[in-house]
Amino acid sequence: MHRADLRFFLFASLAFILAISAAGAAFATESVLHLPPLKPGHTRPLIAIAADNAGTETTDLVVPYGVISDAGIADITIVSTHQGAIDLMPALKIMPDTTMSEFDRAHPEGADIIIVPAMHDSRNSDVVSWIGEQSSKRAVVVSICEGAWLAARAGVFEGRRATTHWYAFDKIRHAFPHTHWVRDQRYVVDGSVVSTTGVTASIPVSLALVDAIAGPAKARSVATHLGVSDWGISHDTSSFRMTTSRLFRFAQNSLAFWRHETVRLPVRDGFDEIALALTADAWSRTYRSQAIVAEKSSLIRSRNGLVLIPETPSNSDGPALEIPAFPSAQTLDHALSEISSRYGESTADIVSLQLEYPAKP
Repeated sequence: MHRADLRFFLFASLAFILAISAAGAAFATESVLHLPPLKPGHTRPLIAIAADNAGTETTDLVVPYGVISDAGIADITIVSTHQGAIDLMPALKIMPDTTMSEFDRAHPEGADIIIVPAMHDSRNSDVVSWIGEQSSKRAVVVSICEGAWLAARAGVFEGRRATTHWYAFDKIRHAFPHTHWVRDQRYVVDGSVVSTTGVTASIPVSLALVDAIAGPAKARSVATHLGVSDWGISHDTSSFRMTTSRLFRFAQNSLAFWRHETVRLPVRDGFDEIALALTADAWSRTYRSQAIVAEKSSLIRSRNGLVLIPETPSNSDGPALEIPAFPSAQTLDHALSEISSRYGESTADIVSLQLEYPAKP
């Protein structure tokens, strides 16, 4: 979900509300995803994560990369539109492994699986064309969150079942009426296409991919390592909606610019990329704070080889937050708890809303 779109929506809605006022069971399931045979010459699945250098959602990209890398069951690569750094949104900056043109030259047979995160430009013609080309080479296409816009524009959802982030659901349903858009499922599988709900659905769908590639025992082992007990499809879409109280919280946090701060995340070589992504993503969605990695190193490598580019903060007065040594996926709960303590429960709530993260019972 793009912050710019949400900012327009909340201010437009706030103006409307003020005008009116002036006038008067989760369960674990085995994967239903079945993968086709590997491409000729592949000894294990080749998975390409698409990225637009100008803006790709942080968790959508990093979580699948980290989960599948942790599992050690596939060759995974980050493929960008062009050379140079990838600006992740709402936080972090990384280096790609290769570009789309370089990937195509090295692998004319195509990837076995491509993963499509949400991107700032959901109409990027280079990305849309590349998705279509990979699909025509019989790659399984997995869209994460509003990556569904790009996949839909590539035509891969035509006549299929699919889903997306709650905020985009009605808009994409009207834009692509020949796709059956599904509510109340964390992820949807229809043959060679897979799609997910909002940002944090990247966790269960990544485990579903591990399950499909290496079996349920391997998926359970990876899930336990990550601190995940459920990667099933059960989901309540209706619990994610914009309310008046949430709208006012967005507006109040955004307008109170004098209370905005930079949150620094100390990072060293060998860092847990999943934990960092979830933490940075959450703290950068409060409309009060922006998370950055401010280190003197020019490049920092994660435990699985993700190359992170530190940033130079414009404001060094903000707090430095340590990422706890929890199982990777549990760091989001910790971040939400810390956000609640610092900014209040209502701010933690709007972060969960944007991430489409189900409330804990």
